[in-house]
Amino acid sequence: MKEKEYEFSGDELESKLPEFASLGITELTVHDELLANDRGKILRLMKAVQKNCPNLLLTVRIEAPAFDRDVCALASELNCTVDMPLGAAPGNGGTCVFDKKMYAGRARMMNDAGLVFGFIMDYAFVPGDSLKSFRDRLDFALSLYPNHVCFPETENAENAGNSGESADFSARSAKATAFFSAQDIRYARDISFACRTFYTAGRAVPWFLPVLRPLKIQSASFFSDFAEWQRGSSCDYRSGFVPEQANHKEIEKMQLLFLSSKYEEKGKRDLMPVVQDIVRLNGAFSRLTGENEESVVATSYNPDDLLGSEAADIISFAENVCMEECRVKIFTTPAGPDYKIL
Repeated sequence: MKEKEYEFSGDELESKLPEFASLGITELTVHDELLANDRGKILRLMKAVQKNCPNLLLTVRIEAPAFDRDVCALASELNCTVDMPLGAAPGNGGTCVFDKKMYAGRARMMNDAGLVFGFIMDYAFVPGDSLKSFRDRLDFALSLYPNHVCFPETENAENAGNSGESADFSARSAKATAFFSAQDIRYARDISFACRTFYTAGRAVPWFLPVLRPLKIQSASFFSDFAEWQRGSSCDYRSGFVPEQANHKEIEKMQLLFLSSKYEEKGKRDLMPVVQDIVRLNGAFSRLTGENEESVVATSYNPDDLLGSEAADIISFAENVCMEECRVKIFTTPAGPDYKIL
């Protein structure tokens, strides 16, 4: 069934909420910049949703300064996803800066509350921005365990039909400067698309940082390498590949192929059985939740160990946990997702 998009003013939206159930509307995305900066309006919208359509899946853009404990507490009572811009501001000497302490605090608040959240990131948008600054922001953002990362410049370029090697990459307001060249913009787009594929569409948040740690590589560098791999495998944006339209199993295969090559490159091939089990188990659980797809996964280790805290350190896990081949069924119960060894 084709999705419909509607545009309302804030007041119109609030007045329409009581009709959502009868109209069959189950999801609502609100990316209004005025509302995103107004704590009072955000709380008012959330209370209206809670009153009129509490089962609605609400995705709302909220600027970090407007997000506080009251907003967090109310959002956690709803079926709510927060999209938070992680932006930079012009700094001294023609550079740009971003408030790590503020964003780390907001992310900690959302993680502690069990909220699903993601970051919206731009590049070549703020005066003084540079490719290095963008990479630093991306490394920092992923260290906070967001569920997803969105890149408006990259996605708007694709929506406008900008594909191919010679495409115009100046989507939205990304413009070449003395600090951020046209080549840098193309490079940032490559990294953004790689992150969007591997991390967001690949549902990698539960395992991404532990799997990266043995490689001793930062997130942006990892995605730079993955972008090159995508080009060689004809699954980058130039090929017309759209991550959100791909079957998750297809992306999981891409993840494991690339991780195998990286672990081989770093002389860590002996850790791949652990990595493979972690990726496949988490992928199966994500498909159970997202597509209601039950599955059976073959693992080299006991799932009790793989899903425990020990798996956060892959090197230690491989050294101290005994291998135990298992067939694990991932299934749903009235209490939620579960698994058993067959």
